Amino acid sequence: MEPLHEKKLKHLEEVANRVREGIVDMLFEAGSGHSAGPLGMADIFTAMYFHVLNHDPKKPNWPERDRLVLSNGHICPVQYVAMAYAGYFPIDELSTLRKLNTRLQGHPHRGALPGIETTSGPLGSGLSQAIGMALASKLDKKKNRIYCMLSDGEHEEGNHWEAVMFAGKNKLSNLTAVIDRNNIQIDGDTESVMPLESLRDKYESFRWNVIDVDGHNIERFVDAVFEAKAIYERPTVIIAHTIPGKGVSFMEKDYKWHGKPPNKEEAREALSELRTLGRRIKSEHE
Repeated sequence: MEPLHEKKLKHLEEVANRVREGIVDMLFEAGSGHSAGPLGMADIFTAMYFHVLNHDPKKPNWPERDRLVLSNGHICPVQYVAMAYAGYFPIDELSTLRKLNTRLQGHPHRGALPGIETTSGPLGSGLSQAIGMALASKLDKKKNRIYCMLSDGEHEEGNHWEAVMFAGKNKLSNLTAVIDRNNIQIDGDTESVMPLESLRDKYESFRWNVIDVDGHNIERFVDAVFEAKAIYERPTVIIAHTIPGKGVSFMEKDYKWHGKPPNKEEAREALSELRTLGRRIKSEHE
């Protein structure tokens, strides 16, 4: 992974906004799916697929590739859009989300789509899968890295914390977890449903390196990934503070958008806002 220069950063910001437009389009076309989480993670997934990951969309099974495990599979629209734009499959296939016989299921399905590392669904299980990959890479003395995307709500699952303990004990420094700390889940605010704080203290007590970042600051997120690669004795978790529904004013910070798609009028309004934002981002970069 190369250092992030200004020209590349500007490009990533533009791509992230296009990813958000793609998310709205595909969710409207599907008529079902999750809006808030995918929009909130667009900056991070753009950074991952267009700058961080050592991967080759033309060779999705390249043995030395970095692995990205999506534990909270319901936000897969953001992964699908980023992957399509990166060249894993045709962009027009995004319109098949959740349709009969599609490769783009409502949760990622390993084997159905090149570049999908795991089949997700049950929350709280993704970190264990990523740990298996990280441990195997360590034993094989490989230099690739494993990244695991997590929701904050799935931290209510007990098996997740078993995985946290295992990774700390085994010093899996090739593992970086990223928490989408957007503070919502389907029933409301996380701190009302089941308080999670202090996440930093919990992870540190289990021998993890912890970094807090603004999840919409691509430059800072990339810096955090660089920092994680410099840690040799413990795994790293990046707590990415994000705004659910980022970029669409009527969705932002509203937990009711956790698990529903926009209708025709809402999609039109959302795309109008995002296109206006895209023009502003582009003008700032010219």
